[in-house]
Amino acid sequence: MSIETSNWVKDAIFYQIFPDRFAQSERVFKPKNLEPWDAPPTKRGFKGGDLLGVEEHLDYLVELGITALYFNPIFQSAANHRYHTHCYLRVDPLLGGNEAFQQLLAAAHARGIRVILDGVFNHASRGFFQFNHIMENNHQSPYIDWFVVNGFPLRAFQDEEGANYVCWWDNRELPKLNTENPAVREFIFEVAEYWLEQGIDGWRLDVPLEITTPGFWEEFRRRVKAINPEAYILAEIWHEAREWLQGEHFDAVMNYPFNRACLGFFGGAVLDTEFKPGGFALEALTAEDFARQVDEMLTLYAPEVTQAQFNLLSSHDEPRFLTLVGGETRRLKLATLFQMTFPGAPSIYYGDEIGMEGGEDPDCRRGFPWEEERWDQDLLADMRRYIALRQAHPVLRRGEYLTLYAQGELYAFARYAEEELVVVAFNVGGEAAELQLELAGLPASAQPLVDAWSGAELALQGDRAVLQLAPLSARVWVR
Repeated sequence: MSIETSNWVKDAIFYQIFPDRFAQSERVFKPKNLEPWDAPPTKRGFKGGDLLGVEEHLDYLVELGITALYFNPIFQSAANHRYHTHCYLRVDPLLGGNEAFQQLLAAAHARGIRVILDGVFNHASRGFFQFNHIMENNHQSPYIDWFVVNGFPLRAFQDEEGANYVCWWDNRELPKLNTENPAVREFIFEVAEYWLEQGIDGWRLDVPLEITTPGFWEEFRRRVKAINPEAYILAEIWHEAREWLQGEHFDAVMNYPFNRACLGFFGGAVLDTEFKPGGFALEALTAEDFARQVDEMLTLYAPEVTQAQFNLLSSHDEPRFLTLVGGETRRLKLATLFQMTFPGAPSIYYGDEIGMEGGEDPDCRRGFPWEEERWDQDLLADMRRYIALRQAHPVLRRGEYLTLYAQGELYAFARYAEEELVVVAFNVGGEAAELQLELAGLPASAQPLVDAWSGAELALQGDRAVLQLAPLSARVWVR
C-alpha cells in the first residue's frame, strides 16, 4: 500500500512544552503550596504553569520561527507531568481548564501554529473514574473488566505489598487499561475523535507499543484520519520502527536515534556517557560513524516517513542536550544547525534556545526563566537564524541528501533538488581544518554557491571546493 503522512509536518518547526513549567498567567487562578518557579523541580511539586501563559508568549514563539506545538499531557491529573490521567475530556483546572485550551488553540491557529497533544492511552491513574469505581465496589463494579484485576480489595496504596492488578512497569499509580475490552477501545477512540473535533492537529502517543491488542492502532488511525486526513500521528518509540511506519499505524516516531547520533558526533570527547536515555548507551562518534548512522536513518523508512520524522535534540525524558555536552554552547549550535538542515521535522524542547540546562528527570523540567537578562542571547540569535534558513530553502525540507565528506571530526553534506543546492560542512574538533569537497553531479547553475549569511562566493576549482573551517564551527553555502 502507498504510504501517506501529514504534509504540513514536513514544513513544520516544533516546540515542545511541558505545561507546568513554561509560563504562568495572572488570568488563571493559582492555589497555594506551589513550588517557587526558579527552585529546582521535584518529582511531586507543581510550579503552576498554565495554558494562558503559553498564549501570552505565542508572539515570542512566532519570532523564534515556531510553526507547531507539542504539549506534554494537559488533561486533569494528580501528577505535575500529567501522565496519570484522571479525566480525558477535561483539561486540568491548574492549566486553566477547557476554556483556556480553546483560547490558546484559537490564538495559535490564528498565527499559523499547529497543536498536537500527548495521548496517554495505555494506562490511566488511580483517580480515573472507572478505576476508582472498582476500588469502591470491588467485584460488583460494572467497570471490573476495564482493567485486569487479580484480587480484592485493590492494593492501590499499600507500598509494602505488590499491586494486585496489571499496571505499567509495576507502578501502582498507573493501572493499565484493558484494551481487550471493546468498551475500553471505543472510549479511547472517542477521546481521540473528540479532541480532533475540537481542533487539535494530531496526537503524540505515549508508549504505544505497550498496547498489543491486534488491530488497535489500525483502527485508531482509521478513526483519526477520517476526521482529519492531515492529523499527525506521532509515536513514542525509541528505536527503529519499520513495521509501524508502513502506512497502517503511525506517521512518524520521536526520532531518538537522531538524538543519540547528534549527541555522539557533536558532543564528541566531552559527551557525558554516564546517562543512558531510554536505556540506550551514549558514545562519542567519529564522522565516519556518524555518516553510517545518518545513512541508516535515511534508508530505514520511505521518503514520506523520513520527511515527517520528529527530530529532537532534547526532551522531557532525558538530560538536556546542553548538559550532556558539558554546557558547551557551540556544540548545541552545531547540532541545531544540523537538525535544521536534515530531513524531518525539527523539535526544540522549551528553553533549549536560550541555554537552559538540566539533568535527569525532574531536573530537565525546570521553570522557563522569562527574565531576558538570564538568556543566552547569542545562542537565541543563532537558533532564529538556523530556523530562518530552513524556512527559506524548501530543499532543506524536501530535497535529496548526499554525504560529501566524513573523516575524523569533519562532516559535510549536500541537500539538492533540480533548482536548488545547499552545502553544509562541520568541524567538531578543537583545531582549524581544511577539507575538499567533490561537487560533480550536483545540480549545475549559472549562479555560484554563496555563503548563506555573508553572501561571499565559494571559490571552486572545477567541481571541487576547498574549505577552511575554524574549530567547532560550520559553514553553509546556498545556490
